[in-house]
Amino acid sequence: MMSEIARGLAGVVVTETRLSRVDGEAGELIIAGFPLEELAPKATFEEVLYLLWNDRLPNSKELEGLQLEMASFRSIPPATVAILQAAAQRKLSPMDAFRIGVDTLSLSDPNPSENSREANERRAVVILAAAPTIVATYWRLLNGQDPVDPDPNLSHTANYLYMLNAEKPHPDAVRAVETYLNTVVDHGMNASTFSSRVIVSTQSDMFSGIVGAIGALKGPLHGGAPGPALDMVYDIRERANGSGRSIPEEADAYVRDVVSSGGRIMGFGHRVYKVRDPRADVLGAAAEKLFREAGDAQLCEDARAVEEVVVRVLEELKPGRRLQTNVEFYTALVLHGVGMPTDLFTPTFGISRAGGWSAHILEQYDEAVLIRPQSGYNGELGRKWVPLSERK
Repeated sequence: MMSEIARGLAGVVVTETRLSRVDGEAGELIIAGFPLEELAPKATFEEVLYLLWNDRLPNSKELEGLQLEMASFRSIPPATVAILQAAAQRKLSPMDAFRIGVDTLSLSDPNPSENSREANERRAVVILAAAPTIVATYWRLLNGQDPVDPDPNLSHTANYLYMLNAEKPHPDAVRAVETYLNTVVDHGMNASTFSSRVIVSTQSDMFSGIVGAIGALKGPLHGGAPGPALDMVYDIRERANGSGRSIPEEADAYVRDVVSSGGRIMGFGHRVYKVRDPRADVLGAAAEKLFREAGDAQLCEDARAVEEVVVRVLEELKPGRRLQTNVEFYTALVLHGVGMPTDLFTPTFGISRAGGWSAHILEQYDEAVLIRPQSGYNGELGRKWVPLSERK
């Protein structure tokens, strides 16, 4: 008799974690004990990494130590640069290059067979420090530009923007991206996090776990598509400019057209959240501050107007589906606001989420249990072997 099957493992609790708690009904996200809205807009990314790895915030000496350690690993090895150059010649996607680049970091591991906590914490620092350098280096190579070496005097987030653009970033841009990185650093047992834990549950290495997680994040059903969410806002603005109608009027018509044609409104609805995604609130506030300081508050106001209409019309057309704003909608606004190309949205997500992956990997090593679910068999039974000469 076949057991009940939980397709996609929906509703199955596979482990316990202190790293994050997701409450989809209440619209609440807790990161290592902190409500997201308490932590993300205030902390540096290095503070959040320390919190995930050590279950407490660092004091000033500990934070300085982590910052210096990450600075020492931020430059990537020549072999990694060579691989990224080859990938750029093939014009691979930034996510492919990110995956390949992280894998090459294992070449510099001083003792690949050591699986102690200390060795794995060091690997986590190496990966997190180098991840932005890999993405920025590849992006510049892909666009025919020379890579920019990291600046030891800049923070993790500031260095990422500096290496992308070859100029020191404005503090408002750094704070906006830092808030974004903190917001998406961990989110329960999502597909990429689960993948990383499955891999290292076999006692495989940290690099393999992170590379597997990047592979899972690459898929659009997980990594998402923040770019189209912003494209929708621009499309509605353009329609309004051409028709003379208001943004809300054009948004209403837009949603009805897309839904009637069987399309999907990007940036709305989530597998877990049945109310507004709390990450949207945090990033919405970050976007408003960023655009207000930059003197372009109108785009943010238009996005808010579009959001309000989309939620209302989706509830009318798809009652009970509870298709509320998710993290993608305001991710697009924040990252666009600092001048980041849409092709870098998902790699930037990965640069952040690698912090959560590494912390989950450390937890899985401590748990020391092989993840090995079962499957139900629905194939044929009792078949008899037929020699090749007798098969029709």
